[in-house]
Amino acid sequence: MKHELIKGNEAVIKGALLAGCTNYFGYPITPASEIAEAAAYYFPKLNRCFIQAESEVAAINMVYGAAAAGSRCMTASSGPGLSLKQEGISYLAGAELPAVVVDVMRAGPGLGNVWPEQSDYNQIVKGGGHGSYKNFVLAPNSAQEMCDMTIQAFDIADKYRCTAVVLTDGCIGQMMEPVKFPDKVVVPQEKDWAIHGTAETRKNVITSIYMSTETLKDLNDRLQKKYAEMQTHEQRSEDFMVEGASLIVVAYGITSRIAENAIKELRAKGLKVGMIRLQTLFPFPKDRLQKAVPLIKAMLAAEMSAGQMVDDVKLAIEHKCPVEFFGTYGGSVPTVGQMSDAIEKAYQKHTS
Repeated sequence: MKHELIKGNEAVIKGALLAGCTNYFGYPITPASEIAEAAAYYFPKLNRCFIQAESEVAAINMVYGAAAAGSRCMTASSGPGLSLKQEGISYLAGAELPAVVVDVMRAGPGLGNVWPEQSDYNQIVKGGGHGSYKNFVLAPNSAQEMCDMTIQAFDIADKYRCTAVVLTDGCIGQMMEPVKFPDKVVVPQEKDWAIHGTAETRKNVITSIYMSTETLKDLNDRLQKKYAEMQTHEQRSEDFMVEGASLIVVAYGITSRIAENAIKELRAKGLKVGMIRLQTLFPFPKDRLQKAVPLIKAMLAAEMSAGQMVDDVKLAIEHKCPVEFFGTYGGSVPTVGQMSDAIEKAYQKHTS
């Protein structure tokens, strides 16, 4: 079906299949379980591989193996599961293997609860495992983008030989919305660096261990150059009612959807507010934020955490204008009224 009313979590899998993904390895966890369920249903129908691993640790290491063999592969989980996958993600970075990981965030710390939150930001955007690595991080705010950004994630992962993460939340994963799917199915190109079990690829070596300090330094130099290239060419954001704004909200995911409605209400009351919605979290869209600074009085970072993204907002604009913060946590999703009150309070503080 080209159009379908579908959950965001299921849209991930249909997007992955259209992107040419051939291998899914996962372990169920609320609120991401529908991703594994959909993969278990659709992958075998298309002669593709679905394996429910015995644990999150096993799943991410299966991803490592399939990526080394050149396949487009993925896994998905939520907060506690992603914590368990972090070592494997670091190994993927060290081996420069392309893979896609979906994180449907829930409240923490610990087991927390199954309600939405955005408190995985630091462990995903900063690279939660050991070593100086980064993930490419996309932040959808709709079921449509759950599909579209999953497709983009596979392309980015192959382009830069990195882990690309679709960082979403329990609201976006669980909500049902109309999704329009692309017409074509991607047929991935064979990767000449991969190990295919043939004489031609016998010389290829996939590893993340470098016993020589010089060779490990060379790897890290190459990684940092790669991340700098992403920062230059791959920043993505979307403006919402930014023109003429005195205060700009910075948000992503479900928080940006709530902020949109709050901004509409406040604009109707005559308040000059707008939003820059982040579509990538790494690379962080600092160029767009810096461009906005001379035209505004202040920014408000809105997120469902005790404050993680807010630090990157301040760094991105080099502290050249005030940055206020509004956050919720514990699985408590802010209402439009709460968001509106926080924006109006910040607006009055910096414009009166």
